[in-house]
Amino acid sequence: MPRPRNREDLLKAADENYEKMNQLIDSLSETEWNTPFDFSKDEKKKEAHWKRDKNVRDVLVHLYEWHQLMIRFVDENSSGNHMPFLPKLYTWRTIASMNQMFWKKHQGTSLEEARRLLGGSHAEVLKRIRSFSNEGLFLIKAFPAVGGTTLGSYFVSSTSSHYDWAIKKIKAHQKNCRNMQGK
Repeated sequence: MPRPRNREDLLKAADENYEKMNQLIDSLSETEWNTPFDFSKDEKKKEAHWKRDKNVRDVLVHLYEWHQLMIRFVDENSSGNHMPFLPKLYTWRTIASMNQMFWKKHQGTSLEEARRLLGGSHAEVLKRIRSFSNEGLFLIKAFPAVGGTTLGSYFVSSTSSHYDWAIKKIKAHQKNCRNMQGK
């Protein structure tokens, strides 16, 4: 699916990729559930997240925390309180450490709780998307806090694109498990 360029396509892409991700998660075998993620043998997977996440729960809480960033960003800036997208301690160069902090924060979160949290935050993000017009989402500078881009691009990144990232990661884990089993 091409990158959404209007509100309708954004909502559709977010919902479709969320559903696709959940269907993939529901299809995991017992072995795939019980085998920790390990991408260390794949030289192409060098980014920090390939080492960080050890299971589906880690992926889901990552998505949940990025939803929380989006929700706070939209709510605060819509209320007239200028707030950057990232928390004050972090920059786009240091997001790996922020993501690691999210990972640590949720090591006691169960998979069931992670799924519940993500389901709720997904609904809240969609609610925020619906509160904006096409212009509010996709005209540059319509939402001043995003600078020279669009608010819609932030929503795409925190929903459909991020769900696609999760799908790719979970599929890579499935492939690893099947390769270990000789399938």
